Amino acid sequence: MAADLVLLSARLLDPGTGRFLPHTALAAERGRISFLGDDRDARALAGSRTTVVDLRGAVVSAGFTDGHLHPVSGAERTMGVDLSTCRDLDAVRAALAAAVRELRPGAWVRGWGLDPNVFGTAPVGSAALGPVLDGVPALVDLFDAHSALASDRALELAGIDGPRTFGQGSEIVCDDAGRPTGLLLEDAACELVEAVAPRPTDAEIRSRAAEVLAAMAASGLTGGHAMDANGDSLAVYAALEAEGALPLRLRIAPWCRPEADDDAVAGLVRAQGTGGTLWRVAGVKLFMDGTIDNGTAWLETPDCHGESGHAHWPDPLRYTQVIAALHRAGVPTATHAIGDAAVRHVLDAVEMAQADSGGADGPGVVRHRVEHIETVPDDTVRRFAPLGVAASMQPTHCCEFTRADHTDNWSRRLGEERAGRAFRCRDLWEAGARVVLGSDWPIAPYPPLQVMAGARHRRPADLSLPPHGPGQALTPLQALQGMTVNAAWAAGEEDHAGRLAVGHRADLTVLADDPLRVPDTGLAELPVLLTAVSGRITHRGPQL
Repeated sequence: MAADLVLLSARLLDPGTGRFLPHTALAAERGRISFLGDDRDARALAGSRTTVVDLRGAVVSAGFTDGHLHPVSGAERTMGVDLSTCRDLDAVRAALAAAVRELRPGAWVRGWGLDPNVFGTAPVGSAALGPVLDGVPALVDLFDAHSALASDRALELAGIDGPRTFGQGSEIVCDDAGRPTGLLLEDAACELVEAVAPRPTDAEIRSRAAEVLAAMAASGLTGGHAMDANGDSLAVYAALEAEGALPLRLRIAPWCRPEADDDAVAGLVRAQGTGGTLWRVAGVKLFMDGTIDNGTAWLETPDCHGESGHAHWPDPLRYTQVIAALHRAGVPTATHAIGDAAVRHVLDAVEMAQADSGGADGPGVVRHRVEHIETVPDDTVRRFAPLGVAASMQPTHCCEFTRADHTDNWSRRLGEERAGRAFRCRDLWEAGARVVLGSDWPIAPYPPLQVMAGARHRRPADLSLPPHGPGQALTPLQALQGMTVNAAWAAGEEDHAGRLAVGHRADLTVLADDPLRVPDTGLAELPVLLTAVSGRITHRGPQL
């Protein structure tokens, strides 16, 4: 049978070793790499329907996988005003004012990507937006997607006029007189306003998701670990795949909320393995805490405002029980844990679950993950490897939202000691943990070369600030492995993904040059020439 794809005149980079293979050609058949050899023999495998591409010396790597992103829910969230590039309140006000001028009567303003650092040392609240939103219903997501600012009119439409009690770590922030400031912390609070805000149609969400996924493929992504199944995400994936328009391989982890009872947990277990050819449910996402910027993380000692002292789960023991149940069922988990106490509790829960089932190794091993890990002490760093827990890191969070001089909101809240142990990618790696890299899009940009560059230089994408914690920078090879071999390992797919080898998936990213030799500060601009998933080209640049 003829090959489906043949790539010629290539430099084949093995992410496992960082060395080029002694071959110049690759062929793929039925979604797998079927041949590695010279151009002449590869040409002989081509038939009338084979796609043959002369790469003229370009570099082929195993495809890049984003270890943490939100494709469909992020597509919907980013349909509003983009505030992610606003660096002060004047810029925020100007962007929102422009949106208000275009607003239809009765319509809402939606925004996303608001950085709390624009408020300086003042409290985050809608009053700072001044008259821009006077009488206008508006809901603006802060950059972390764990909080939002609602205008007075939006609060009125939602019937919010004071504090509420929630069954999870959420809050309607109020002033000393009990009046809402507009700041909503965590999902349960944000959902009160989202419930009365208009939503885009299913067709609009599907169209926007298709646009986002195509752009992700053009950036070099061949896959992603999608950390939610919110809304109609699964239906969108199914529809796009049916149309031949799903350009990424997606591994999806639905949420398990603190209020989930045993029946809900059992439902998550039953959902495992469902999906299509390129997308499937594999794992469960949980939240042990919120964010440091909001004061909703779980720290061993509260932050400088006396906040971040509690878990997202009102009863952390219940979280431990859920982890044990999922572990017994063979379901891998990914837990959002940012603060030191949250990470410690997750590792404790995994250790207990493993002890009850015979340890971290052996057949049928269940691979758990911790997402974010923003500040942890040495003893916690050393626990990941023995437990076989993956460290899922988003280095661009550190690059874009914190500062080396600790003048940012995140660092001020933590204080010098804890801010000094920020995003310990290198320490975790050297302690033997499997470090998986991702963007957490739409929290930070998704281009994988930008993510890897951030892991290497620890600076903002525009290089406007000095590196934050340069001792935690990864090497070029480590950064590449974080989005290839380590992502495959975390998914339990290392025997057929993440490497260039016969029998492995033909998920491929083609670059104009060797990413291991391109300078750290130039990596994000390295051209992506071609992307292929399962041997099917999902992006082809004009250079080819």
